Amino acid sequence: MAWTNDQTAAAAADLLEAERTGVQCGLMSLRHPGLDLDGAYRIQDAVVAGKLAAGRTQIGWKIGLTSRAMQDALKITTPDSGVLFDDMLFETGSTVPEGRFIQPRIEAEIAFVMGDDLPAAPTRNDVMAATESIVPALEILDTRILRQDPDTGKLRVVTDTIADNAANAGIVLGHARHAPANVDMRWVGAIATRDGIVEETGLGAGVLDDPAMGIIWLAERLATQDARIRAGEIVLSGSFIRPIETPSGSGIGADYGPFGRVDIAFA
Repeated sequence: MAWTNDQTAAAAADLLEAERTGVQCGLMSLRHPGLDLDGAYRIQDAVVAGKLAAGRTQIGWKIGLTSRAMQDALKITTPDSGVLFDDMLFETGSTVPEGRFIQPRIEAEIAFVMGDDLPAAPTRNDVMAATESIVPALEILDTRILRQDPDTGKLRVVTDTIADNAANAGIVLGHARHAPANVDMRWVGAIATRDGIVEETGLGAGVLDDPAMGIIWLAERLATQDARIRAGEIVLSGSFIRPIETPSGSGIGADYGPFGRVDIAFA
């Protein structure tokens, strides 16, 4: 489709306004039926530019849609990505203020803390060598776009999610830090609970069979835009559980066994 700069700017403005007000905007895919992945990432880039202009600092990246189940649900065969900002970072054990997010959900992941820059087309060995540590983490998802159009019943699709910064809203890091060479990430698992009740369990192998593969995918995608994963950045490698709804008053815990633990509450 002929995606214009004016359409990109208008869509990004709607998303930033939805986040500011807490009132979701309509589906981008319904407003623009021909919206493709490239157009969706252009909207995301404009949202990111707006946040940076407002004083936010980028601290890393998120990778999403890494599991076969989620890709099948959205009828795609590739992950997506978004940008992490400084105001998204929460301490484990802390409480998210009431009203901070619109419809928050939680996913359990392995976060990579980078010690060195990655090349444009890294090998797995490059990823392992450049990673300072891997960390148990939770991602807080939110949606500034409606999940379903109330009039047509049309559901949000991948282009909506990508435009909306890959539904990214927050990150919670555990205290544990591990050298990646000392851990078989495929067998890192988590028991995720809400208010003490087990909601989801999963293993790192659910992320492209190896969470490090997501880092390779992201590095290659960024290289097409002359961007890199840099030293000091945090990269969320993708969830190995289904998203857990977190209404007000929820307490979320993720027990990774020997790998660590992460907790977050919602006021």
